[in-house]
Amino acid sequence: MGPDVSPRPLTAEGLSKTRHETSAARSRLREVVEVVLAAVIFALFARTFLVQAFVVPSPSMEDTLLIGDHLLVNKFGNAPHGRFLANLLPYREVRRGDIIVFKFPGDPATDYVKRVVALPGDTVEVKGDALFVNGLGLPPHRAPGRPTPAAETAGEEARVGPLRVLPEKYFAMGDNRHESYDSRSWGPVPAENIKGRALLIYWSFDGWPPPSGGLLRRALARIGRTRWSRTFHLVR
Repeated sequence: MGPDVSPRPLTAEGLSKTRHETSAARSRLREVVEVVLAAVIFALFARTFLVQAFVVPSPSMEDTLLIGDHLLVNKFGNAPHGRFLANLLPYREVRRGDIIVFKFPGDPATDYVKRVVALPGDTVEVKGDALFVNGLGLPPHRAPGRPTPAAETAGEEARVGPLRVLPEKYFAMGDNRHESYDSRSWGPVPAENIKGRALLIYWSFDGWPPPSGGLLRRALARIGRTRWSRTFHLVR
């Protein structure tokens, strides 16, 4: 059997067309690679500087945030920056009352979500369930309808302070103060640990008990347990 023979005559025109087709294929491949690289670079940029997804893992922020709330965290507003960028872009300092996501000081690989209750220079004192900042009592942030803790449990937490918050530190607590492991136990949050502010609940899923069965059954369970009323709910 002889060698394969090209169906197109080996003329100058045929060779030109073959080279053109090869060049076009390489051009399409290059375009695909460029699009994929651009998408990856943008995703990395967005995750690093603009926004990041976060899932609430504990009841420490109930009922403001529930276990299974999927958050978008605004990293842009509070990201570390120099004076030059601060004059060009809409950065703002962390404020009292902000709900922040940060690297846990005891384990930077773990992210926590809490509410800032005191800023650098503030004096904090905690007496049971009562919080005082600069001598003024601050009531806990509670969702409408959430009961106040019983009087007999009000003194279970250890007393803190008076404590003056150092520069570049933030005192953070969970809204559900009786079930929150926060600055009362391990101290203020360093500014460099803050990743950003909780901005929006884009999905909320009641994941307990975990759905079982096949892929379709688990998917249907997730749809059935979605808290639709919390979808696209702004975090305050």
